[in-house]
Amino acid sequence: MLTKTTTTRDEEPRPEAAGVPERREFRRQFTSSPRNARLARRLAVRRMEEWGYPPPSDTSCTVALLVAELSANAVLHGRVPGHHFALCLSLDGTTGVVRIEVADAAGVKRPPKAAPPSCPGGESGRGLLLVNALATRWGSAPRDPLGKTVWAEVATGDGAR
Repeated sequence: MLTKTTTTRDEEPRPEAAGVPERREFRRQFTSSPRNARLARRLAVRRMEEWGYPPPSDTSCTVALLVAELSANAVLHGRVPGHHFALCLSLDGTTGVVRIEVADAAGVKRPPKAAPPSCPGGESGRGLLLVNALATRWGSAPRDPLGKTVWAEVATGDGAR
């Protein structure tokens, strides 16, 4: 009779099977540079794949685009010499929501409460339009002791499993 279940690294036991809501989280700090904004996106895609959302999936692609935009904004608009930006991804398997948070040290440079109107002739300024179009919800909050966190949420389509 089988009394113990063994799993390989690829077959981790699912917490929700034991009645515990599935919540996964990934956190990392990055030096504020364009290269590390790209690294944040690549690591987010890798983490989403580990969580069961392969790179070509809609969920992974949406998370990748949002991480890329929020990280690029943190590097471009939120950079403070001597400070890093941070990425936090969390997956709530019960609600089917991925939350992306990008924190930087520039608290006075807050994004607008709503996406700006389209600027078809400009070379930039469309990032928050993209965030607004792709995210289920998004916003920002002050960060203690300094800076801000800009967040976005994405529905995975498989909540309340």
